[in-house]
Amino acid sequence: MLIPIKNVLNHNEIQQAQQWLEAGRWQDGKATAGGIAAQVKNNLQLDDQCQQAKQLQQLIVARLNQCPQFIAAALPAKLYPPKFNCYQNGGHYGAHVDGSIMTLPDQSQLRTDVSCTLFLTEPGDYAGGELCIEGQYGLQEVKLSAGDLILYPATSLHQVKPVTEGKRVCAFFWAQSLVKNSEQRSHLYDLDNTIQSLTHQLGANHSDIIALSGLYHNLVRQWTTT
Repeated sequence: MLIPIKNVLNHNEIQQAQQWLEAGRWQDGKATAGGIAAQVKNNLQLDDQCQQAKQLQQLIVARLNQCPQFIAAALPAKLYPPKFNCYQNGGHYGAHVDGSIMTLPDQSQLRTDVSCTLFLTEPGDYAGGELCIEGQYGLQEVKLSAGDLILYPATSLHQVKPVTEGKRVCAFFWAQSLVKNSEQRSHLYDLDNTIQSLTHQLGANHSDIIALSGLYHNLVRQWTTT
């Protein structure tokens, strides 16, 4: 299930992010790819250790923690700190599946259940660069406004098409979910959205809302893996 989330960062935050990105230290993206991925990766990546990367990581994580739609969709148990990439001059990333286990800065392990891309440049600022994701309903191409996020199962085969003009800059990161199964997460997300919609219509104290909320939490309790 592909879930777009609008306005994770607002206009002022995007402007600040772009200033930090311009001042940051960039390196060859192949340095952080392993195995097959390194053979199909052609981009630049912001050095995780530079001050600008750390500032932007803190901003994004703070906004994600305040974003009900992200929390409902990912049900995050752990979050990999955002990384930042830049595609230009034909840069691309061929078809690949993200690694299943990643090491966090504290040396603990994270299982990549959910992949996320947060767009930091406007779609009109570059040509090409679509994020192409193979999903249940075939290939879907994604190219969102700056500040918007796309969330999708980390098991998905995906690629970034060549950027033929301009510059495409994004943050990318992963979440280990409390609910490992992507289909179960999708059901819970749909149920949560239904509960929120009906709450606006009927009020939080309506018996049907209370019953549905109980069902939601009992399913989370049953399906949670940690």
